[in-house]
Amino acid sequence: MNLLSIDQLEALQRIDSPTVANAIEFFKVRDPTSGYACMDLKCQFPQLPAMVGYAVTCTADSTSPAPKQKNVRDELFEAIQAAPKPAIVVIKDMGPHRLRSCHAGDVVSSIFYKLGAVGLVTDGGVRDLTGIHERVPAFQVFAAGQVVSHGLPVFLEIGVTVSVCGLTVRPGDLLHGDANGLVSVPADIAAQVAAQAQKVWNRESGIVTYLSQTDFSLEELKRRLAG
Repeated sequence: MNLLSIDQLEALQRIDSPTVANAIEFFKVRDPTSGYACMDLKCQFPQLPAMVGYAVTCTADSTSPAPKQKNVRDELFEAIQAAPKPAIVVIKDMGPHRLRSCHAGDVVSSIFYKLGAVGLVTDGGVRDLTGIHERVPAFQVFAAGQVVSHGLPVFLEIGVTVSVCGLTVRPGDLLHGDANGLVSVPADIAAQVAAQAQKVWNRESGIVTYLSQTDFSLEELKRRLAG
């Protein structure tokens, strides 16, 4: 795995996720309709800066009345501690009632943070948002929503490829998320994304500035947008 330096990670964290998505498109490494989560995945703490980190993936079930599989929770904790940092825990719900599922609250989130995770991503539910923010104020959460009870939580598999709200996530994938949503950053171009994002900003700034000019013309705008 090619890991970014601390400086490179910090540079990405200073960029908003839509600009990261735009910068990735420049490299033409994937279809522009892929690589990001759908609007079912909601940023629970939109006031926080962008979340950037490497995925630690797992599956879980909290809504089966009598889970039959062994709970690999302790193994998940070990995987987070051993993973590249910063880590992001990605939990795919496998239970029969996803909209009633709950995969983390303030205690579990605090454990994840202590082990080196900066955030959690799940297509299931979470709870105790106030507690999470009070106990670990820098910890970000992306989830489908909130529920009141933890149900019967069981972690099933670790280190598997999962699909969360339309985004395929593999173990070790670099993720970037903020109030706008979540996007994966392809490893082959990750080190170049921050510099390309600056170019995106510059181009967009030039177009917005042109819109405020008195000599505006649609033909010139078309030219600039095509450039």
